[in-house]
Amino acid sequence: MSSSLSVKYHRLDQYSSPASASRDIDDEGDLSDIEPTKMANALGTFRAVYVVSLCSIGSFLFAYDTGIVGSVLTLPSFQRDFRYTKAEKTQVNSNCVSILQGGAFFGCFFIWPLTAQLGRKWGVVISSVVFCIGAVLQIINIHSLGLFYAGRVISGLGTGGATVMVPMMAAEFAPKNMRGKLGACFQLFFATGVCISYWVTYAASAGLSKASSTQWQVPVGLQLVPGGLLGLGMLLIKESPRWLAKKGRNEEAYQSLLWIRGGVESPEIEAEFQEILTGVQVEIQASEGFTWKELLLPSNRLRMFIAITIQLAAQLSGNTSLAYYAPQFFALLGTGDKSVFITGFFGIVKIAGVVFFIIFFVDSLGRRKPLMGGALLMGALMLIVGIIIATHPPKASEGITSSGAAGIALIYLEAFTFNFSWGPGPWLYIGEIFPNRIREIGIGTGAASQWLFNFVMSQVTPHAVTNIGWRTFLMFAIFNFANVVYVWFFIRETNGKSLEEMEVVFGTVDRLPTKDPESPTDDRNVESINETSK
Repeated sequence: MSSSLSVKYHRLDQYSSPASASRDIDDEGDLSDIEPTKMANALGTFRAVYVVSLCSIGSFLFAYDTGIVGSVLTLPSFQRDFRYTKAEKTQVNSNCVSILQGGAFFGCFFIWPLTAQLGRKWGVVISSVVFCIGAVLQIINIHSLGLFYAGRVISGLGTGGATVMVPMMAAEFAPKNMRGKLGACFQLFFATGVCISYWVTYAASAGLSKASSTQWQVPVGLQLVPGGLLGLGMLLIKESPRWLAKKGRNEEAYQSLLWIRGGVESPEIEAEFQEILTGVQVEIQASEGFTWKELLLPSNRLRMFIAITIQLAAQLSGNTSLAYYAPQFFALLGTGDKSVFITGFFGIVKIAGVVFFIIFFVDSLGRRKPLMGGALLMGALMLIVGIIIATHPPKASEGITSSGAAGIALIYLEAFTFNFSWGPGPWLYIGEIFPNRIREIGIGTGAASQWLFNFVMSQVTPHAVTNIGWRTFLMFAIFNFANVVYVWFFIRETNGKSLEEMEVVFGTVDRLPTKDPESPTDDRNVESINETSK
């Protein structure tokens, strides 16, 4: 171990918080502290929910745009203002979806060095500002598709950055007993954004004049409201204690942790803070400074593999395709001109699925069981829908038949299932499995993978619906059944573990070094870390 590393190790090991110092003076405790502690716990819960909900606005932006872009492009006012022909309509639609996804892909990589140097809250603020600049460019009506495209790319950069920051902040700010519920806020806000986008577009098409540009500017411009709230709200919170500890700013880290947990010192906060310092210590021992070679360590290699493949598996479930092209899928079941209205209720079902997951599943069943059960059920539902369409093909003259209604109900159930399993699961998982040292690049890679696979599926799906029809559902059924096998072999259970304990879950160390000065030394773990890093 180098001398500089020894100094860093010593500084972390010797740090003690004000709480521990005061307990050295008086170990007896005081019953009068019980009531303030309860109030602090309640305040800490509120602050954790507030911070995670605030940063989850980033996933709302992602979802709102996902749901709104296809519908806005069909509005007569938009087609008139941007002066493109019916023959060009498909290409314009494809471009508007693709360039935002491209911007988001690169935004995932642009944001991680910024948040690594400037902190988590400023990473979110930067993402918010960039997104709002792009949104403003999109609503300026000078009849230029080029300007609209430029706005889409810039908004994509901000959106991509936000999708990296949301799971990162949710994991770092949430207490471990609430991390599952708060981590699922990503999908809750996503489902809410999709739902609201469906109904906003429906209201604009029905209630605003086709002769006015406001018919498309209002739905697009409304993005500025949550986008602005995201950036401004970040100015009112503390920096991540784990980021501060990684930078060696231990006193600030303790004060930040104290704030997010309610402001009253307690043994629980002291223990959590010492665990954070221990986690930083383990990472310093693993290697003195971040290098790309560190990503190839066995435990980190597995985590990077999971970050990419779990996002691929989520896209192959078919639900991104349903989100982008829901009206077209419902048209396969004979919904006709009611497809947009039926899509609106599709969004409500998604919200219900996430709420169900948060209340009943996330902390009681852990991570693996919902993913395996969800994939199995989605595969069965996709298979049944495909069989219904194949054996009872809809006829335009008949409208929605009984078999069509059954198919719609099954798609609703499939969306509900996705949103209590593969909707929130991947984002929650990639947010919690990485150590401090590589969390930015790990989550950034996972989020970028999502945007890449999102792009691929958005390009493949319309061709699949056109060329193979009902077999599209059969294809998604096979993918979902394959996802069950994937989870069984690769996903490790993380429920109830602190972020620092992920080093044990993924085999970096056998156990975390203790902070108890009377316990035996942890040379065995130090040796284990050094062996792993070779």
